[in-house]
Amino acid sequence: MRVLPARNGCATVIMPTEPKPAAPPGAVPLPISSRTDEALARIKRGSAELLVESEFAQKLERAAVTGTPLRCKLGLDPTAPDIHIGHTVVLNKLRQLQDLGHTVIFLIGDFTSMIGDPSGRNTTRPPLTREQIESNAQTYFEQAALVLDRERTEIRYNSEWSEPLGAAGLIKLAARYTLARLLERDDFAKRMQENAPIAMHELLYPLMQGYDSVALKSDLELGGTDQKFNLLVGRELQRHYGQEPQCILTMPLLEGLDGVEKMSKSKNNYIGITEKPSEMFGKVMSISDEQMWRWYGLVSQRDADEITALKRQAADGRNPRDIKVLLAKELVTRFHSAREAELADFDFMARFRAGAIPDEMPAFTLAGGDGLGIAALLKQAQLAPSTSEAIRNIEQGGVKIDGEKVGDRTLLVKPGTYVVQVGKRKWARVTVV
Repeated sequence: MRVLPARNGCATVIMPTEPKPAAPPGAVPLPISSRTDEALARIKRGSAELLVESEFAQKLERAAVTGTPLRCKLGLDPTAPDIHIGHTVVLNKLRQLQDLGHTVIFLIGDFTSMIGDPSGRNTTRPPLTREQIESNAQTYFEQAALVLDRERTEIRYNSEWSEPLGAAGLIKLAARYTLARLLERDDFAKRMQENAPIAMHELLYPLMQGYDSVALKSDLELGGTDQKFNLLVGRELQRHYGQEPQCILTMPLLEGLDGVEKMSKSKNNYIGITEKPSEMFGKVMSISDEQMWRWYGLVSQRDADEITALKRQAADGRNPRDIKVLLAKELVTRFHSAREAELADFDFMARFRAGAIPDEMPAFTLAGGDGLGIAALLKQAQLAPSTSEAIRNIEQGGVKIDGEKVGDRTLLVKPGTYVVQVGKRKWARVTVV
């Protein structure tokens, strides 16, 4: 970043012309694929939308002829310390681009995190503090490197160019986009209709994300389908800055363990890619048979023919549970090891099919006086997110204390220590005092 001397109290910011090299000096670039038709088909596989396909095909052709790799960008805001399986849908696509010889930029949105991405939200999102962001960012790339090629990934932080903008630069940037265009966003439009508040800082988010593409001279930006508006802003701003507009590749959003909402830590329906092997395995096994095929299409690295063969086997009578085991073992192997996957499979067989009590489980000591209501116990022991959910589990026969099914929602649990189970996966050792 170069900053020219201040004139009339305002500094003129010049965008980086040579982004600092990402990879260590010893990293050898991969040859760019010359089969652009095959490369395009591979990049499109599993995606939701490629805009504009004809433009991107031309970019691929030019890269193959000149030997100059495309600059492919993915930005993630460190709003939480963990990357989950849902993030790997787009990370896997980014790795494919690396394997095709192109430059991958893993952008950590430390500046935009302080604004808060309003995508898909119908309420104002509280901005994070600098301390929260820095703490979360420390773990982000270490986890992303479980998918990406660490040696060939350019790591950037958008505070590099966003903070030097200052008030004058931000005003100039805002002048390049209209309020009417910003309010076309579905989430903003919905909140306007509902008379829900939209904070001024939220309107800045798509502009700052688009400015990242200008700073990095992005050829292709990836994101979930909920990011389409922001990615298009990047194309428009690049035109204003005299750059060739980036193409955008959106990937489907992976539904979480509930099978309804997109995978998210805030919704507690996620699998972190650094979770314990047994926990990861068990969570995969908890998804529905129908959802399993969605996950195969988005997070499995098996090719399309293999997945088609598995579907055929299921249609011919093979137990879907066995096919789900293959998926669970694949994911545990990728983020841990093949041995850990085998052990997780064995552990799952022992605990959930044979009914064995796990050796390790969370322990809680709860104040109960003469006794604690079962619903309150389940909530306080983090076995149910709410009292109503606890009661629902009891009524459905999913709660056991020391192996005995609980059928009375008004049960008062006397002081003592108990092994409490909810469903097939949740266990806790609870001491009521």
